[in-house]
Amino acid sequence: MKSLHLIFIEVLQVLIVVTVAPAFVGWVDMLKCWAQGRASAGVMQPYRNVAKLFIKDVVIADNASWIFRFTPYMVFGSCVVVGSVIPIISMNLFLAPSADIIVVIAIFATARFFTALAGMDIGTAFGGMGASREMMIASLSEPAMLMAIFTVSLTGRSTSLLHIVHTFIGSALALRPSIVFAGIAFILVVIAEAGRVPVDNPATHLELTMVHEAMILEYSGRHLALIQWGSMIRFFLFVTLGIACFLPWGIAPIDNIDTIAVSVLLMLIKLAGASDRRGLL
Repeated sequence: MKSLHLIFIEVLQVLIVVTVAPAFVGWVDMLKCWAQGRASAGVMQPYRNVAKLFIKDVVIADNASWIFRFTPYMVFGSCVVVGSVIPIISMNLFLAPSADIIVVIAIFATARFFTALAGMDIGTAFGGMGASREMMIASLSEPAMLMAIFTVSLTGRSTSLLHIVHTFIGSALALRPSIVFAGIAFILVVIAEAGRVPVDNPATHLELTMVHEAMILEYSGRHLALIQWGSMIRFFLFVTLGIACFLPWGIAPIDNIDTIAVSVLLMLIKLAGASDRRGLL
C-alpha cells in the first residue's frame, strides 16, 4: 500500500513537471517582454506552439540516420526521467533513492550529446556550428554546476538530492558564505545551460547569437515539438534543482493533501520569484 502511495506521488510530480514547464517558460518570456516595453503573447503561448507543431507533418532529410530520428524522444524522455527523481513537491518519491546529483547531470549530458550528434548528422553548416558551440559551453558549465552542488553536498555529506534536502530542512536557516557563492554560481550556470541571454537567445535565428536553435533547424512536426517541450522541461528542472539544493524549505516531508497543496503553492511562489526582472530573463 505504501508503494502505491509513493508511485502516486511520483506520477503526480511528473505530471506537474510536464504540464507546468511550458507555463513557466511563458511566464519568463512575458516578463522579458514587459521589461523591454513590448507586448506579450501570454503565458499560454508555449502550449499553442507545441500543439501546432504536433499536428504538422514531419520532414526528414534523405541522409538522416537513426540518431536524428531517435534524438527527440531521447531528449524528452531524459527530461521526464530527471523530473521524476528531483524532490520538487515531496521527499517521499518512489525513485528518490536514485536521485544522485552525478546521475542527474549525466542524464542531462547524455541528452546534450545526442542533440549535438543530431545537429551534425544531416551535414549542414548550421548544425555543426551549433553543436560545436554547445559542446564548448558544456565543457565550462557542467563542471561549474557540479562544483556548486558539491559545495552544498558537503553539508549533507552526500551527493544524494534527498539527503541534501533533508539536511537543509532539518538545520537552522543560516547565511553561509560558501552556500551563497555556490548559489550565485549555480544561477550563472542555469543561464548558460538553459540557453538564456547573454549566453544564447532562444528567440532568434541569427548566426552570431544562436546555439541550441542551430542544432534543431532541420527538425519539424512532432520531432520539433518534443525537442522544444523537452527544452522547456529542462529549463524548469534546472530551476527546481536549484530550489531543492539551495532553498528546499517548503518541500513536503510528509505526504497528505494539505502538505502537498502547500508544497505546490510554495513551488509556484519560488518559481515566480526566480523569474522576476532581476532573475532568469
